[in-house]
Amino acid sequence: MNTDVFASRHIGITEKDLRTMFEIVGVESMDQLIHETIPNDIKLKQRLNLPAGVSENDFLTHIQELADKNKVFKTYIGLGYHESLLPSVIKRNILENPGWYTAYTPYQAEIAQGRLEALLNFQTMVSDLTGMELANASLLDESTAAAEAMTMMLDLRSRQQKKDGALKFFVSEEILPQTLSLLKTRSTPLGIELVIGNHETFEFTSEFYGALLQYPGKHGQVHDYAEFVQHAKANEIKVAVAADILSLVKLKAPGEWGVDVVVGTTQRFGIPLGYGGPHAGYFATKEAYKRSIPGRIIGITKDTDGNPALRMALQTREQHIKRDKATSNICTAQVLLAVMAGMYAVYHGPEGLKYIANKVHNHTKLLANTLAANGFEQINSTYFDTIQVRVKDAVKLKETTERHQININYVDEDTVSISLNEAVSTEDIKTLVSCFTEATLTQDHSEVIPESLKRTSPFLEHEVFNSYHSETELMRYIKKLERKDLALNHSMISLGSCTMKLNAASEMLPLSWANWGNIHPFVPLDQAQGYQEVLNELESQLNVITGFAATSLQPNSGAQGEYAGLMTIKAYHESRNEGHRNICLIPASAHGTNPASAVMAGMKVVVTKTDEHGNIDVSDLEEKAALHSENLAALMVTYPSTHGVFESSIKHITKVIHDHGGQVYMDGANMNAQVGLTNPATIGADVCHLNLHKTFAIPHGGGGPGVGPICVAEQLKPFLPGNPVVSTGGSQAITAISAAPWGSALACLISYGYIKMLGAEGLTDATKIAILNANYIKDRLKGKFDVLYTGERGRAAHEMIIDCRPFKAHGIEVTDIAKRLMDYGFHAPTVSFPVAGTIMIEPTESESLAELDRFCEAMISIREEIDEAHQNEPNNVLKNAPHTLAMVTNDDWDFPYSRQKAAFPLAYVSENKFWPSIRRTDEAFGDRNLICTCAPIEAYAEA
Repeated sequence: MNTDVFASRHIGITEKDLRTMFEIVGVESMDQLIHETIPNDIKLKQRLNLPAGVSENDFLTHIQELADKNKVFKTYIGLGYHESLLPSVIKRNILENPGWYTAYTPYQAEIAQGRLEALLNFQTMVSDLTGMELANASLLDESTAAAEAMTMMLDLRSRQQKKDGALKFFVSEEILPQTLSLLKTRSTPLGIELVIGNHETFEFTSEFYGALLQYPGKHGQVHDYAEFVQHAKANEIKVAVAADILSLVKLKAPGEWGVDVVVGTTQRFGIPLGYGGPHAGYFATKEAYKRSIPGRIIGITKDTDGNPALRMALQTREQHIKRDKATSNICTAQVLLAVMAGMYAVYHGPEGLKYIANKVHNHTKLLANTLAANGFEQINSTYFDTIQVRVKDAVKLKETTERHQININYVDEDTVSISLNEAVSTEDIKTLVSCFTEATLTQDHSEVIPESLKRTSPFLEHEVFNSYHSETELMRYIKKLERKDLALNHSMISLGSCTMKLNAASEMLPLSWANWGNIHPFVPLDQAQGYQEVLNELESQLNVITGFAATSLQPNSGAQGEYAGLMTIKAYHESRNEGHRNICLIPASAHGTNPASAVMAGMKVVVTKTDEHGNIDVSDLEEKAALHSENLAALMVTYPSTHGVFESSIKHITKVIHDHGGQVYMDGANMNAQVGLTNPATIGADVCHLNLHKTFAIPHGGGGPGVGPICVAEQLKPFLPGNPVVSTGGSQAITAISAAPWGSALACLISYGYIKMLGAEGLTDATKIAILNANYIKDRLKGKFDVLYTGERGRAAHEMIIDCRPFKAHGIEVTDIAKRLMDYGFHAPTVSFPVAGTIMIEPTESESLAELDRFCEAMISIREEIDEAHQNEPNNVLKNAPHTLAMVTNDDWDFPYSRQKAAFPLAYVSENKFWPSIRRTDEAFGDRNLICTCAPIEAYAEA
C-alpha cells in the first residue's frame, strides 16, 4: 500500500475486496460493470485533464503556502461583515469535530436530538434579540434572508388582503449594497418593482405591499423607525428590518415597533469571516405567519412515551409538497454555523453579550471622540459600532491605512466609514487614529444612543443561556448533545441523492487557520491572493470535470445553484431578444426544488411524464417541446435520473430541447456517478449546478453549509452573476445570487483539496467504486427487497430505490423500516423520495466492504422481522422501533419479543451500540401545538 496515495484513504474498497464484489454483482471486471451501466454514446473518450493527485502532507504544505499569500489586515470595512472571536471550546468541539460536521439534516429526529436542541437554542436567541415571536433554524446569508422576506410578504399580502395589484416594494437607501443587488435579482422575474429611497420622505400609497429597512444603516447611522412602521401599518404595508444581531443587545428590538419580519446574519457571533462565508443568516417573524416562513423550523413535540421531543416542524420542505406553487426553493440551512452561533450565545450568556456589545460601542465612541477632538467631522448622530468621517484626501489616507495594514470603507472621495468589532483593542484604536492624526485618545462618556432607541427588554433568560459559562461546563454540554446524534463518525449514512461520503481531515484542517478565516470578502484582491488562486483553480477544475467553459462559485446552496442556472438561461434568451421564452419542462420525478426554482425565475412549469421504468417519457417530452416551441426556455433534468438510472435517451432528449430553441439545465445532485466517466457537456446540457456538499466532499454539517456553483457552456458565460462591491462574474453579469462575491469561499477549500489530492485517476476511481458499491448492495439484497428501477442492462447508477410498499400487507410502513434501522446503528436511507413508500440507498465510494455488509445484514434481518410482524402486529419490533436505553432497561417489559432482539438484533451491534435518545416523535401533536423556542416546561405541559 502506497501511503502517499490519498485515494487509498478516501476510497473504502481495497483491491482485495474487488473479486468478492465482482462475484456478487456478476461481472468479471470494473470495465464490464461500467460498460453495462453507462450508455456508450456519453462515455468520455479520454481521462480527465487534471494533474495526478498529491499526498495529504504535500497538500497541507501547499495550502499553507497559499494561506501565506493572504494578507490579514485589521479590517474595519463592515457592510455586514465583522471580525469575531470564535471561542476555542466551540472551535475544537464543534467546528473541528466530525460528530457535528458530518451529521445529516435532522429528518430522523430520534437520532438527531442534539442538533435539534442546538438549533432550538439558535431560534430562541434570534427571537429574543429581535423581539419577534418565531425564528427559523437559519437561512443562507443576510441578503438572501432579505429577499425571502420580500417574497414572503408579497405572498401574505396577496393571500390575506387580496391586493394582487400592489407590486411595489420600498427599499431604504440605507440597505447594504449586496442586499440591494440580490433584491434586484429576485424581484425582476416576479414583477416586483423596487423603489429605493429615503424612509423619512417616503410616501405611503396603495401601490406598495412592503418595505425593507436597515438597522443600523449601511454606514452606521441608527434610525428610529417607529414612526415609519406606524405609518406603514396604517397603510397596510408590511415591514421587514435587516438588523445587526450584536447591536440588538444595546438597541431596541425591531419587534417592539411591530414590524413583520427581522432578518440578518449571525456571523459576528463567533463565525470566521472566511472571505464571505459560510455564515448563518437569520429570519424572524410573527407567529401568525408560521405557515409562510421559508426554510426550516425546529419545534417541540412529544414522543411515544409522552416525553418532550424535538423535530423539524410544519413546512420544513414545503417546496417538495407545493412544488411550482411553493413561495421559496430553500431546501437547506446553515446548520453547523447556526449551531456555533447559538453556542456562542450559550457560552457568553446575556451578561457576556452585554459586555461584548458595550466594549464594541465604547471603543467606537472613543474613536469618534478622538477624531472629533482633532477636527475631523463625524457624521453619524447616533451609532453603535460604525462611524462616518469626513476626510480631505481619501487617496492619501488609503495609502496610510494600508501601510499600517488597516482596511476601512471608502464611501466616496471625502467620506470613510469605520466599523469596529469585538476583536478590537485600545492599541488597535491608537494605530487607527495615528493614520488620521498624531493625537492621543480622547474619551467622552456622554451617550450617543437616545433613550428611545435603547434596549430595555430582557433577553436570553432561559436556563440554557445562563448555565454553561465555564469551558468545562460548555464542553460537557456540547458532548451531551453530540452523543444524541448519529453522524458519519459512527456508521454509514446511505442517503440516496445526498452522497454522505468521507470529509477528510486534511480537507477540513485549513478551515481553522487564521489566514483563511480572517479575510473580509470586500478587501482589495491583492490581500486575498491565496483565496484567488484557490477559487480560480477550483473553477478550472470544475470546468474540466463538467466539460463546460466557465464556473461561478457564488451560489451558496444547491437551490441557489438551480436558481442561478435558470437566471443565466433567462438572461441569455433576453440577450437574443427572446425574453418571451418562459416555459420550463420538468420531469414528474424531479427534486421539488426544481419547479420552485423555475417559478422564482419567472418561468411557467410544464411537467413531463415518466414511463413505467421511471425514465423520462420521451414521446411526451417531444410532444410538449413542440407544443411550446415558440416559448420554450429550458428543460430541467437530473442525470443520472432521480431514480438512479443512466437513461440512454439523454442525448436525444437534449437535442429535442435545442431543436426547439431551449437550453438544458442539468441538476448535479447525482454528479457522483459522472465524474471522470461522462459529464454534463457530453450529454448535451448547457448549464449545471454542482453540490459541493455532496460530490465534492464539503460536509453536510447537520443540514448545511452547502455550496452550489454553476458551470456553464460558452454562450452562457457572459451572464454569470456579479457583485456590487467586488467585480466578478461575466461581461453581462446578472445581479447577485448571494451576498458574498464568491459565496461560501471558506468551504471551497475543502473541495479544492478533495480534487487536488484525488487527482484525475482518483476522481474517476471514486466514481467507479460508488457505482460498484450501489450495485453490490442491490445484488446482496436481491430476493429480499425489490429494486424499483434499473438501467436497460439491470444496473443501478450510484444509488437505487428499494420498494417497501408490498410490506403494507404485513402492516409495515416504510417509516417502520427507517426507525428500526436505528436499532441496528444506521441512519435510514432517503425515505419516500422520489417515490412514496420506498427508500433510496446510496453507499458512496468511502465505505468499506465490511460496512456495506453490516448494512446489508441489517436490511436482511429487518426483512425477516417483517415476515414475523404478520403474526403479532401491531405490537412488533418494527412498530415499536426505535428502542431507547430507558425502554430496554425499564423494569416492565410488555413486548412479545426479547430485550436483546429489541436492542441488539445482530452480534455486531453490541460492539458499538448507538442509543436513540427518544422514541418516535408525534409530528401531528407538534404541529397542533407549535413551540419553537426554549420554552419553560410549563408551556410544554400546558400545550
